[in-house]
Order: sequence, then C-alpha cells, then structure tokens
Amino acid sequence: MWVDDYNGTDLWRIDPATNKAEQLWGNPAGLCQDPAAGSGAVWVIVGSTGYPQKVGPVTGQVVSSLGVNACVEDGSGGVGTGGGSCGADRGWPIRRGDLMECVRCHAQTSVIAGTIFEGTRKPLPMWFRAMWLVTSEKNGMSALGLQRQLGLGSYETAWAWLHKLRRAMVRPGRDRLSGEVEVDETYVGGLEPGVRGRETAKKSLVAVGAEEDGTRIGRIRLRQIPDASAPSLEAFIADAVEPGSIIHTDGWPGYEGLEALGYRHRVTNIKRSARPAHETLPRVHRVASLLKRWMLGTHQGSVSAQHLDYYLDEFTFRFNRRASRSRGKLFYRLVEQAMATDPVPTKALIGGSSDGEG
Repeated sequence: MWVDDYNGTDLWRIDPATNKAEQLWGNPAGLCQDPAAGSGAVWVIVGSTGYPQKVGPVTGQVVSSLGVNACVEDGSGGVGTGGGSCGADRGWPIRRGDLMECVRCHAQTSVIAGTIFEGTRKPLPMWFRAMWLVTSEKNGMSALGLQRQLGLGSYETAWAWLHKLRRAMVRPGRDRLSGEVEVDETYVGGLEPGVRGRETAKKSLVAVGAEEDGTRIGRIRLRQIPDASAPSLEAFIADAVEPGSIIHTDGWPGYEGLEALGYRHRVTNIKRSARPAHETLPRVHRVASLLKRWMLGTHQGSVSAQHLDYYLDEFTFRFNRRASRSRGKLFYRLVEQAMATDPVPTKALIGGSSDGEG
C-alpha cells in the first residue's frame, strides 16, 4: 500500500506483512501512480503508528493503491501484475480508466476486477472516503448519513455501498474463539407482546459467543440462527469456537450435546441459581445489549432479518477492534479485506445473498 504524505513530496510504503510504514524517497515522479486516482483522489497521512490518521483532498501525485498489485515496484520500472493468461507478473498502467496492460501479451485488465469495487461507476477516491467514514465513526454510518456526507444523489447507492463494505468485514479463515467462551441467544426485533421465553412470531434469533478475558470480554462471534434447537446451536458453535474450549451456557437442552462434539461444557442453571442471567453470563448479555443499542441508535432499528447477518458482521468487526488506538488501522484492514472480497451484484444485495457475480 503506497501513500503520499501531507505536503506531496514524500512516498511512504506500508508493508502488508508487517504493517510497518517506511519512507522511501521524495517526489517519486509518478513511478507508482494509481491509474484510477485522478485529480480528485484521496491522500492518506501516515502517523507515528504506521497507519493512516486522516484523509482529505489530494495534494500530491501519488495516492493509496488499496494494496492492489498495480503499485508494486518490480525493479525495472513496471508495476503490478499483467493479468494476462501468459503468466507474466508485470504490467503497465494505461491512461484510459483504471486498466493495466500486461508487458508480455498486452492483455488489459482492471485493477479492481474481482473485488467489491468491480463495475463501480464512481471514482475510487469516493470509495476511500466512504470507507474512512465507516471506520472512523465510533458507531458506524447509516446509509442516509453516508449519502449526506458524500453528496450521493441516491440513497440506494449509499445503501449498496455499505452492504458491500459489510461483506468485506469478515476476514476469510479468521481464527475461531478459544479458551473459555460464553454462549447464549438473544432476540432482535423489538417488543413482541404476548410472547414468552424462546418463542417468537417475527423477531430474529441471534446466537452470541464471547470469550472470557478475565473480567473483560475478548473476541465475539454473532450469527442469526433459525431456532434454538440443538442442530442450530451446535452448528454455530462448531464454526465459531475451537474444539477443546470450555463452553459456558445456561441449562437450555439445545446445548446438551456439546461434549460429544469435543467441547468441555460448563452449565449454569439460571432458574436454580440465586443470580440473574445477566450476572451469571455477563459477557454475552453485555454484547447483546450493546448490539441492540447500536442497531437502534445508528440504524434506528430498521434492519430486516434478510440482511441481519451483515449488520452482525459489521458489529463484530467493530467490537473486536474496539481497543485499537488508531482508527486508521481499521481503515487499513477494511481496505485490505475489500481487495480480497468477491464482487456482489446489486440483485444479490437486495436479496440478502452474497452469491453470484457482477
């Protein structure tokens, strides 16, 4: 990832492997220009932590390349990957659009092909600003708020952008929870008069897993599940928690088969306990409370069951990085994961599915 500094004279490199920033040279004369940048690009200031601290209008010629291979120095003046079928690993930026041309077979490919930016009609700098707003705001950004901040003409565009970014908030192959983990369920969807216990007519059931880190909460996992049956709960735990971990739950029968799956199971029967549920399983109850407050405050509670899983992904992304001292680190992570996320067509977004191409 390449960034220009505030005064437009120095080139910095952020190494994705070590996340360290290093000053390379002054005014590199466009050796590593982002073909899609243009004059309205976004610059990124690199602070003392090695992560971007803020964004603003472009002042120099070199801008962030989003970590794509289009701005990787190859030692001979060429940059990036050719993208052709010949197997060459070098290409040249061409002036038309955001294309790279292979140095060997001259095939042309877009540097944003195969990412969430594929097919966008808006300039990438506007995407950068959207990503910065999403990660720098403590409670995130609603579609209406993003539309106002970016001056987008359509609410639907802002809504679609946010959903594409939410799909990039889940890192492929992320580590499962481990150690001692509290697990419980909670309902999302407001009050439902006349309904008791785990019954519901229209609300969504969300499984919650939270690592115990002393008296604090470690990492979390959230997922919408169809019901509180053993198959649904066991499938969530198998995906979210490492085998051998200690699972702490209440006495609900749906958890009775966990030991057969390779987990150690600690049960606290809430009805027989002298302590209320929020004291017996404090971490999952706190996470559930924060989730509902976030959905009500940032999104006014207008989250459909069809798209709920992606809002849960965003909340998890934010919560698990809440201790980060640099908002820029969240920005960098989102940029990094956006480049590794497959494109999603608008029809799939509306349908609540991430399947398909486009």
